[in-house]
Amino acid sequence: MTSAAEQLHAVKARIANAEREARREPGAVTLVAVSKTFSADEIRPVLEAGQRVFGENRVQEAQGKWPALREAFPDIELHLIGPLQSNKAKEAVAFFDVIETVDREKIAAELAKEIARQGRSPKLYVQVNTGSEPQKAGIEPREAVAFVKRCREVHGLAIEGLMCIPPADENPGPHFALLEKIAREAGVEKLSMGMSGDYETAIAFGATGVRVGSAVFGERPKPAAS
Repeated sequence: MTSAAEQLHAVKARIANAEREARREPGAVTLVAVSKTFSADEIRPVLEAGQRVFGENRVQEAQGKWPALREAFPDIELHLIGPLQSNKAKEAVAFFDVIETVDREKIAAELAKEIARQGRSPKLYVQVNTGSEPQKAGIEPREAVAFVKRCREVHGLAIEGLMCIPPADENPGPHFALLEKIAREAGVEKLSMGMSGDYETAIAFGATGVRVGSAVFGERPKPAAS
C-alpha cells in the first residue's frame, strides 16, 4: 500500500512536470494539500515529508486538529477552501492564513470588520462560480470583476486571487480559461484552480495553486449508511 508521503512526492513530481510542459517557472505552482476529513495523525506523515500548505473546508474542523500540529510545525500555511458563513468570519480571520472563498457582499463586509478589529490580514481570494451552478458557492462570472473592485474600494480588502471549482461533469479547461480571463480583467495575480483529477490541466491554464486531496491522502471514507 502506497503511503501518503509517497503519494505526496508523486504529486509534486507531476506538478513539476506540468510546469515544464507549460513552460512555467519551476516552483510557480503551490500545492495545497486538502486535509479536510483527515485526522491529525493522518496529516502528520505528510507534514514530516515536507508539505506545509494545507486546505480545510470547515472552520470548526480545522480548529479541532491544527493547533497541536502548528506547535510542532510552526511554518504551516492554512487555507480555508470551503464556503464561509458570515458568523464564522471572526474565527476564520483569527485562524487561517488564506481565505479562498470570498463570494458575496456580506462576507466581504464581515471580513473587513474583523481584519480591522484583529489587526490580522489573511490573504483573500474571490470564489467564482464558473459553471453558474445554483447549488455551488461563488460569485457569478459576469459579476466577478465588479465584485473584486468593490471588495477593494468599498471594503478595503486586498484581493490577491481567484478560485473556482468547475462542474464535475464538464471539461474543466474552459472553466480554467474563464477564471484566468477574469483574473486579468480584475488585476488579480493568483489562481487557485485544479484538484486531484485535473490539476495538470489547471497548471497549463495558469494555476498558481492547486488543491489536491485524495491524490495525496487517499480516498476519503464513504459516510456510513443510516
